[in-house]
Amino acid sequence: MLLAEQRRLLCDYGRRAAATGLVVGAAGNLSVRAGDLIAVTPGGVPLDRLEPDACPVIDVEGYLVEGELQPSSETPMHLAVYTTTGARAVVHTHSVFGTVVATTMTELPPVHYNALLLGGVVKVADYATYGTPELAANVRAALEGRQAALLANHGGVTIGDDLDKAFEATRLLEWLCEVYVRAKSVGEPRVLTEEQLTAVVERAFNPPGFPRRAD
Repeated sequence: MLLAEQRRLLCDYGRRAAATGLVVGAAGNLSVRAGDLIAVTPGGVPLDRLEPDACPVIDVEGYLVEGELQPSSETPMHLAVYTTTGARAVVHTHSVFGTVVATTMTELPPVHYNALLLGGVVKVADYATYGTPELAANVRAALEGRQAALLANHGGVTIGDDLDKAFEATRLLEWLCEVYVRAKSVGEPRVLTEEQLTAVVERAFNPPGFPRRAD
């Protein structure tokens, strides 16, 4: 079986996405790239019921290489990401707070410095029908220089060097969206300035040293 380990990982992370409420039913999709081949979740199958041999393998041009089921309808979006970024994995979900933000805003501002881990401001890609080249192009533009994007009235997408990093980026994106939505219910969230974010980056590259106690 081609990409046996990658297909197994799709099942593992698909179940994690379902168990943590990031997807419901057959919504959402994941993929992972190995060389010129891509393992992707199939269309119409709930992610918590996936089996490795149900995950089709395609090439970078979108041709089916192995598998009985058809790839996810969002495969054009995954291919657009792989052909324009160095990503090795893509996670797309319909998480609650991410979709709330994607339905009401044009971007998610950096209300917490951990937004820097996703590239700062998270852009909301313009709406287009799912599975279309238009949506793929909109997502590609929104992801430029970033690890995450939101899809207007739809959900979110994250990328990473591997499936674990892409999935953790998805969890972080949902957390940031939840923080913003909950903060908005209390008052107007404070947005970190460019100067404040730059200070965080400088702190990360120049961590403080702590003296060792002398015995």
